[in-house]
Amino acid sequence: MDLKGKTAVITGGASGLGEATARRFVKAGANVVLVDIQDEKGLALVAELGDKAMYVKTDITKTEDIEVCINATMEKFGAIHILVNNAGMSAGEKTIGKKGPYNMDNFKRVVNLNLIAAFDVLSKCAWEMAKNTPNEDGEKGVIVNTGSVAAFDAQVGQAAYGATKAAIVGMTLPVARDLMGEGIRCCTICPGIMMTPMMAALPQNVQESLGKMVPFPNRLGKSDEYAMLAEQIVVNPYLNGETIRMDGAIRMAPK
Repeated sequence: MDLKGKTAVITGGASGLGEATARRFVKAGANVVLVDIQDEKGLALVAELGDKAMYVKTDITKTEDIEVCINATMEKFGAIHILVNNAGMSAGEKTIGKKGPYNMDNFKRVVNLNLIAAFDVLSKCAWEMAKNTPNEDGEKGVIVNTGSVAAFDAQVGQAAYGATKAAIVGMTLPVARDLMGEGIRCCTICPGIMMTPMMAALPQNVQESLGKMVPFPNRLGKSDEYAMLAEQIVVNPYLNGETIRMDGAIRMAPK
């Protein structure tokens, strides 16, 4: 799918991987809808990107917020062609700790945002995509989900996070099959250790130590490298139902 003139909804779009994706998509001629809860960053990015960008404050764990966001997108741009599902959170807690078993409220919070909310956004955006006029390949929309290498080798304390990312990977093929009759593709990117705002807040020596864990390139991943892959998934019509590790060949140690 050619990005020019298309509209992309990007959850977590105000910073990090989502911000990099928004920048790259606008440069390619797309409209972008930044779906986030970070007002200051979201509005600042829209001011920089111009008329092709819109920020909609959205708590994606609330179905009604998603519906408001989609309605605002349709009103401004008239269609949704692309979804980059990037919003999420991590949590560090062992299955049992010194004070007892896992806090299930914490577990549910991670599952609710990383999995349930992500699928809610996906389903609602796919409904709008199905209304689009197909291109010459019969294509109406593209969904790019964000998994993690934790889907395959989650570390100590990542039971909740790893479970949600494994679920994102697990639903990639069935979603692609569900939507094949509608001309909508679905792929998942599983990033490794990336230089995100959260990572940038860590001490420099910690960043360097983490980067040295990556076989090659022997460094942290860049947000724009994620955005490059998201763009390639959109423009390459034969990528569908696939999960792609983007991690410099790293395989995470237990801790």
